[in-house]
Amino acid sequence: MRQILHISDIHFGPHHACEVAAGVLDLVERRKPDLVAISGDLTQRAKPWQFRQARAFVDRLAAPAIVVPGNHDVPMYRFWERVFRPYGAYRKHFAAELEPVVEDDEMLVVGINSAHNWTVKDGRIRSSRLRQVAAMLEAAPSGQAKIVVVHHELVPAPRFDTQSVLSGSREAVEVFARRGVELVLAGHLHQSYVMPSEAFYPLGQRPFMIIHAGTTTSHRGRGSERRRYTCNWVRIEGDEIAVSHLGWDADAGGFMVRSRHHFPRRGREPYGLEVL
Repeated sequence: MRQILHISDIHFGPHHACEVAAGVLDLVERRKPDLVAISGDLTQRAKPWQFRQARAFVDRLAAPAIVVPGNHDVPMYRFWERVFRPYGAYRKHFAAELEPVVEDDEMLVVGINSAHNWTVKDGRIRSSRLRQVAAMLEAAPSGQAKIVVVHHELVPAPRFDTQSVLSGSREAVEVFARRGVELVLAGHLHQSYVMPSEAFYPLGQRPFMIIHAGTTTSHRGRGSERRRYTCNWVRIEGDEIAVSHLGWDADAGGFMVRSRHHFPRRGREPYGLEVL
């Protein structure tokens, strides 16, 4: 069994909710996940002090973490940095690696950086990174849970105006589906949702699940999550993946379960039409 706490859009800087961040640390301390996945936007405006605060927060987590950047982690107004060193502050004040990988006997968790220097909102997956990820997925042992962590959305949120998906998303979905990815953990939209890949990309492949976290520690939740703070608890056990959406309850002083979702493990049962 493996358990992952998935948080996103923690946005150190303006709008950051310090008391909720303390609640995340307490949740990790109490429930001891095998991994904390942080799917981007560590800062509000990619300022050195914001990265230092994000680094201090991650260092206090009582569990290993995998982290990828988001579009807010690229300077917006520091033009020369944005053009020539878009990840300079991230690398200097937070972490050198933009696309980390975590692996053990039961799971392979691959980070993909979808932010880039010209983006304001939209993201993209580089073809070179997609080839690297494809090779890693191909080489993964049978039975190992294959998970991708990326900031931007591969599928749009339900009931969310005209938000576009990231550039290269269809190619990425084809690679993931053909090579046995079971979960994609993402953020960006400040709204929680779960969607099978086949709902937006009908490729005829065994679908994988795309899990979005809202903003976990920022006052900038959107839609039904306005002024709410959310994250996901993922449990991979036997033939099943279970995802619990957690929401911050100020009265209780902690995160409470808002909904639960259960899925069969990819590759653990036949995929196709059932003959009745």
